[in-house]
Amino acid sequence: MEFKEIVQKRYATKTFDEKQIPQNKVDELLELIRLSASSANIQPWKIKIIKDHKIKEQLAPISWNQPQITTCSHLLVFCADKDVQTRVKTIEKNLIKNGATNESLKGYMEMINGIATRMNDEQSLAWAQRQTYLAVGNAINGAKSLGFDSCPMEGFNATEYSKILKLPENLVPTCLVPIGYATDTPKPKTRLPKEELFF
Repeated sequence: MEFKEIVQKRYATKTFDEKQIPQNKVDELLELIRLSASSANIQPWKIKIIKDHKIKEQLAPISWNQPQITTCSHLLVFCADKDVQTRVKTIEKNLIKNGATNESLKGYMEMINGIATRMNDEQSLAWAQRQTYLAVGNAINGAKSLGFDSCPMEGFNATEYSKILKLPENLVPTCLVPIGYATDTPKPKTRLPKEELFF
């Protein structure tokens, strides 16, 4: 599928058929998400992948009992990582491991350390959540490109998700993306006219 067709055909699926997506296809999607853009390449997110139906059933009531949660193949819980400073250190280690020198990284590390240290906890979370949505974009378009469906969702109780999934304090559930094979039919896309969006 061409990218234009992917964007035209992708829609927020409301129900799935519970059939499992083959693992190799899930792995392909995870790689597309891994390659997502982020500011200064900090990638301040982690994604909890849930296949277990019992866990999905636990999460359903705190997701407004939306049927996507229990009918999907996999539930991807996109978490913003508000511990930006630790993420910056991880990026630096990976760059050095891949052949970069401390000297070649000096300007870049000064820049991204400046970003990380200027933000308080609330600002770090808000920034990390904005970055997380870039990865969500790759997830929903990537799913359609691989032949299955998805639905970005904000209708859930993040605090209760953290408790049930036993997430560390730095990871904040931000967006859900259930993936699977749709059983519903997409409605015609309704979008604002370009005159309302571009000037």
